[in-house]
Amino acid sequence: MTVIIVGGGKVGSYLAALLLAEGHRAIVIEERAERLDGLRRDLPVDAVVHGSGTDPLILERVDVRSANVVAAVTGTDETNLVVASLARFEFHVPRVIARVNNPRNAWMFTPEMGVDVALNQADLIARLIEEEMSLGDMMTLLKLHRGQYALVEERVHPVAAAVGKALREIPWPPECAVTAIIRRGQLLIPRGETVLQAGDEVLALVHASEARTLASLLGSAIASQESP
Repeated sequence: MTVIIVGGGKVGSYLAALLLAEGHRAIVIEERAERLDGLRRDLPVDAVVHGSGTDPLILERVDVRSANVVAAVTGTDETNLVVASLARFEFHVPRVIARVNNPRNAWMFTPEMGVDVALNQADLIARLIEEEMSLGDMMTLLKLHRGQYALVEERVHPVAAAVGKALREIPWPPECAVTAIIRRGQLLIPRGETVLQAGDEVLALVHASEARTLASLLGSAIASQESP
């Protein structure tokens, strides 16, 4: 995979290092001359290009048309939007990611502006806090398909509605699949006849809209009634 990163600050340089370590091709475009020496110490020399990511000639120079992803992660929202629009509409890059520095500008980072994924740190933190408060002890292990689904883990509460019931008897949400059960340190493959016990750790793949329903089945009945 080829990724072009516009912005060689801490975010851009770290992202490039991770991608290179995984065997991908990463190129960082950085306009500020004072940052180039540091980038070339941390990254291969041919992975660093001096220039503006808003300059079509610079993008052509790094063969942007062959890139799988362009990530605009500079400290300026205006620059990131220009890069995103160029990458999508001028060079037809299939995947464009842009960093949102000022949360007030998040409304502009849309597909209409060329942005597939907007990285808004304030929004991510707010959502994490909201999830922690609304889903009790449920832990999100992995998000999939742009956050629509999640692999979650929750310990079965002693007074949960699911305690003592076989999996096939439990009214699971429609878009939910139990993938594993950990019982006293042992991994169990879930089957219809498997009976849930208090203290079991349930791993499940669930749609975001149904995570609260799942939490109400496995958590405390009292806590479920108090959830907003």
